[in-house]
Amino acid sequence: MARIGQKIELSDTDQQELLTRSRSHRLDYRYVLRAKIILLCAEDKTYDEIGSILNVGRAAIAKWKKRFLTSGLDGLNDLPRSGKPRIYTEADRVRVVQKACSKPQGGYSNWSQRRIAEEVGMSQSKVHQILKENELRPHKVDYWCGKSTDPEFEQKMLNIVGLYINPPENALVLCVDEKTQIQVLDRTQPELPLRIGNPKRLTSTYKRHGTVSLIAALAVHQGDVVAQPIAKNNAETFLKFLKKLDRLYTNKKLHIIVDNLSVHKSQIVKDWLSKKRKITLHFTPTYSSWLNQVEIWFNILSKDVLKGAVWHSKEQMVKQIIEYINTYNKTRAKPFNWTYDGQKKSIN
Repeated sequence: MARIGQKIELSDTDQQELLTRSRSHRLDYRYVLRAKIILLCAEDKTYDEIGSILNVGRAAIAKWKKRFLTSGLDGLNDLPRSGKPRIYTEADRVRVVQKACSKPQGGYSNWSQRRIAEEVGMSQSKVHQILKENELRPHKVDYWCGKSTDPEFEQKMLNIVGLYINPPENALVLCVDEKTQIQVLDRTQPELPLRIGNPKRLTSTYKRHGTVSLIAALAVHQGDVVAQPIAKNNAETFLKFLKKLDRLYTNKKLHIIVDNLSVHKSQIVKDWLSKKRKITLHFTPTYSSWLNQVEIWFNILSKDVLKGAVWHSKEQMVKQIIEYINTYNKTRAKPFNWTYDGQKKSIN
């Protein structure tokens, strides 16, 4: 006959704690397993049923059931082990945590585990263990978008997001920006191509052939890109690009999203736009260039074309970028899936 044994009746507090443990992704699995065993025992499951569900032996089920009946939740913890006593006290552990959370001296900006170990007189492995237990990562830095100082942030943000989500009828929404000072880097030796067991290899020494700048417009709801190299990033260049867009999209009203660069607000641009009712410029809020979707495309360009590439001249780079844009428009161009919840950006 299948064995059930003494019945376990859980209090609401124990039930909730066991459920929390059984669903945890941060606890060691042995503690998760013990919680699941007790929960199934409380459901009057037999040892065979529990063993089948959790892939655990009858002896283990009996052990943790007995320990729980004797000592409650504390019975599911590991018993103190025999052997050499702990070398470091809780105060030593606190010193490691405090050191990791303080600003280092001697001109350093960040702590390393090795230097923390030297400061507190411990082994690096022990420092690593203490930091891991407290979820501290001195080597890691996260960034976030700081709050815009623009007093009209909400109004401008809602205007731009509105253009993305619900554009005006018979209108085209374009995101325009410049990517400047792209370095044309050549290598002092030919690159060694990818081989089985070896990555592509480049010499660490290089030579420069100047820089290339690019201005681009992303059609938000089609995904295609119009771009051209520019010699200077000034008001005259920006105006020429606006005129190009005007000629290219003759039968559409254009809503163009740009950042707050001074060249986008120059007087010659304002004078020309005053005669062009079909074109409206929309400026992103201060420190909010992430609202401009062409920045996403520039990131794609960097990964697909610029990273790890070798060019022998500016002309070669420009030719490759133009070829890439043509290929992108023919094979990959599609709208970005833009969502915004009022708290953070999310682009899929």
